[in-house]
Amino acid sequence: MKNKILKVEANSLGEELGIEAGDFLLSINGTAIEDIMDYKFLMSDEYIEVEIEKPNGEVWILEADKEIQEDLGVDFESSIMDRAKSCSNKCIFCFIDQLPKGMRDTLYFKDDDSRLSFLQGNFVTLTNMKESDIDRIINYRISPINVSVHTTNPELRVQMLNNRFAGNIYDRLKRLAEAEIVMNAQIVVVPGVNNGEELKKTVEDLYKLYPHVQNIAAVPIGVTKHREGLAKLKTFDKNSALKEIEDLKELQEKYMNEIGAPFVRLSDEFYVMAGIDVPEEDFYGEYEQLEDGIGMIRLFRQYVLDNLDSLKKDLNGSFTMITGVSAYEEILWASNKIKEVNNNINIEVFKIKNYHFGETITVAGLLTGRDIIEQLKEKINSKYLIMSSNMFRKGYELSNSKELVMLDDIKINDIERELGVKVIVVDYTGEDLIQNINKHLEEG
Repeated sequence: MKNKILKVEANSLGEELGIEAGDFLLSINGTAIEDIMDYKFLMSDEYIEVEIEKPNGEVWILEADKEIQEDLGVDFESSIMDRAKSCSNKCIFCFIDQLPKGMRDTLYFKDDDSRLSFLQGNFVTLTNMKESDIDRIINYRISPINVSVHTTNPELRVQMLNNRFAGNIYDRLKRLAEAEIVMNAQIVVVPGVNNGEELKKTVEDLYKLYPHVQNIAAVPIGVTKHREGLAKLKTFDKNSALKEIEDLKELQEKYMNEIGAPFVRLSDEFYVMAGIDVPEEDFYGEYEQLEDGIGMIRLFRQYVLDNLDSLKKDLNGSFTMITGVSAYEEILWASNKIKEVNNNINIEVFKIKNYHFGETITVAGLLTGRDIIEQLKEKINSKYLIMSSNMFRKGYELSNSKELVMLDDIKINDIERELGVKVIVVDYTGEDLIQNINKHLEEG
């Protein structure tokens, strides 16, 4: 298989060997490179022979002594050097099945690929894998991987994933754990399906595989208004979210005493819906579950408070901040903290409702550019619009593109043109919020 090289990093091993953009990687140490896992595994040797084909068809054999962790320093045409494996499930909670028509094709692709789990943190169900694929994970030491578990009840998992092969999840997790593969587990919690006692049983089962299953992220089902022809499902409300929090407390306290961590954590959405504050800092460890929306509120507050002292106090500026419904109070809190330190700064905060997917979707990461433009048109009085980085995705999913684009293909320059503002993109945790405000403050 030919793997086209798009870019060679300066001062890298690849540049030193004479590899150039446009070349093709054929093999390493005599083994053909089928995908990124072959590449990662074979590059771990201290001595390598790399077979490269030049655009003119000339084949070079390049030799090098290297550090164990050193790779060629190249970007390939595809991040996994292969076509991503698609999902074979028909999950009752699948978000992609709830997308409206007319969005870009790549958004409708359901990946379920352990290579993307390893490289990008994507979650996989393990249902489309043969035993030889499990062997490959073990042999190549693909770790950590993120696994969408949802339940360890075999019959219930078959029902939830609508896949007759989905019931062997626990056996596969045990096999991976015995091979010392590290795993992170995710559970999409559906009221009346896998919550309550079912959720507690799943948590207890997975805890038996600790530390190889190192944590569980439990997130609430997201239901859009585009569920025509799909099963009718309940969503969480204030009372049911609070009950879920209370139901897990005893287990979390038990695990805190035994391993110094709660092992299972509920996403911030549960606490917002329940109307109670999120747990304290020590509950979230190293914040390793941020991508699941776990600990974002606590970390955001921490970053704001830790950086307020660095806010410039003698300059002026006007900013607009936007967010989804669920994080509105937190963004409003941050704007007030900033204005307390420098009252020459004017910050207006707007809560953007999600009309595109439906108002039941309240997180900032699922907002669309069109909703933002339509709800802010002729309402912004500031020079700058601050947007969180998690509102954007790569221009082409599963590629090396770095272009920032929203779910409905709206780009930053579209928003700037329509609203007459300059967009500032800040880290979704708020780590660089104060720094960016300082950068755009002005004299007198």
